[in-house]
Amino acid sequence: MKKKKPIIFLCGARDFHAMDWYKSAKELINDREVSIVTDLITGEGFIKLINNDDIVYKLLILDNLLFKKQSSLGNLWRNILKLIVLPLQVALLRNFSKKKPDAIYHAHSMYYLWLAWLAGIPFIGTPQGSDILIKPFKSKFFKFLSAKAMRAALALTVDSKNMQEKAESISGIKPFIIQNGIDLASIEKLNSITNIKNKRDIPILSIRGFTELYRIKELIKARNKNIEFTKNITPITFIYPFYEQAYKIEINLELTDKDNDLGRVDSDSMYKLMLKTQLVISIPISDSSPRSVYESIFCGAAVAVVKNNYLSLLPECMLKRIIIIDLNNNNWLEQAHAKAKEIIQQPYIPSEQALEMFDQRKSFLKIVKLFSK
Repeated sequence: MKKKKPIIFLCGARDFHAMDWYKSAKELINDREVSIVTDLITGEGFIKLINNDDIVYKLLILDNLLFKKQSSLGNLWRNILKLIVLPLQVALLRNFSKKKPDAIYHAHSMYYLWLAWLAGIPFIGTPQGSDILIKPFKSKFFKFLSAKAMRAALALTVDSKNMQEKAESISGIKPFIIQNGIDLASIEKLNSITNIKNKRDIPILSIRGFTELYRIKELIKARNKNIEFTKNITPITFIYPFYEQAYKIEINLELTDKDNDLGRVDSDSMYKLMLKTQLVISIPISDSSPRSVYESIFCGAAVAVVKNNYLSLLPECMLKRIIIIDLNNNNWLEQAHAKAKEIIQQPYIPSEQALEMFDQRKSFLKIVKLFSK
């Protein structure tokens, strides 16, 4: 029987999205090696996501060369550093690939698509939202390299129609749309264990990055400036996968002692919070297909969002948990919270369409088909 090709995830090993795909692969694929090649494990205050059970091959690990905390300057330095060492990483990856000549690589985020293309290895590419929707329009250099890398991929996957159209306009290649899946089994298990039913005692939960892009400042101002809404201050709980230090320091001055800043949490902790939340907030300037919004819905919360193209693809059962807000309305937060209290009176029951679109395991099986081809 012919031995099947190893699958190697080429990514930052601190990237939640990439690591979730990797964990799905480990769970669902047992007839070949599934491993990681990476240049980042921790650094900048990120927690370690890999463990001793994972097969991890290292390029030049940059963790100790990065800043201790996340910041705009730290982001700039990381990007400069990764460009400086790019030729070395390409050489290391090319040398490594000779030891695994039959492997297929799954490159997550555009930098790793660059690496795979320049190293001449066979790969499937999955860019992030900003790799397609923002960065190519800020830098001609980024756009040029990204177009080359996307054309070199065996296949491309993105998570929204918007990304598909922009990627095709940049590279001429039309990616497959495969949603970032949700760990529905874990949500169901936690819901069963906690047995909280409709006991939702977290009024407002902010789930996106603590940076200007995600408009955390606008959320705080909306809560603080509405006198009627803040007579009895409504606390906000914050979780976020990353933050910008200067922005966070500025906003911390506007928080109250009732607010709860939990920082970066693991997925189980996040689901437990979502299962207890009334209203989740997700109002970024730009968005692709936000998995954390979908996770919130499957956890039964209502979600306040700004109008976006990804909403047109959602099943009706999910749209019923969505509250589209207008940030120019001074009372948007108060009104959204009142609407959320109505929505959560009914439990969320996903349709077959929703389960097919967003089950993490089903999503990864679509990726497996691409590997098979």
